[in-house]
Amino acid sequence: MNCEKNGILDAVHNTASDLSKLGFIDQHKMRKYDALCLKNIPEYDSEKIRNIRDHYHISQAVLASLLNTSVSAIRQWESGRKHPSGSSQKLLYILENKGIETLI
Repeated sequence: MNCEKNGILDAVHNTASDLSKLGFIDQHKMRKYDALCLKNIPEYDSEKIRNIRDHYHISQAVLASLLNTSVSAIRQWESGRKHPSGSSQKLLYILENKGIETLI
């Protein structure tokens, strides 16, 4: 569930975060609250995938290596014949938002 879509959950998460900063909630418990508020991963279409690759100036082979998939899969995604699976979408999201260094 996404906290942004649930006002009560967002309020609970913000309160827990404040309590964690003050030392009243340990890191283990805070991770559980954080897990409840994971953002929804967007769909990656052929254009978005190509734009990510172009942004980092990497080949299909390099992207395939970063995502632990095949070059054929990257080709199919970029041509629109297939779409990335959940784990590949998550890695694309990380690459897009956190940078290539996080996947190396």
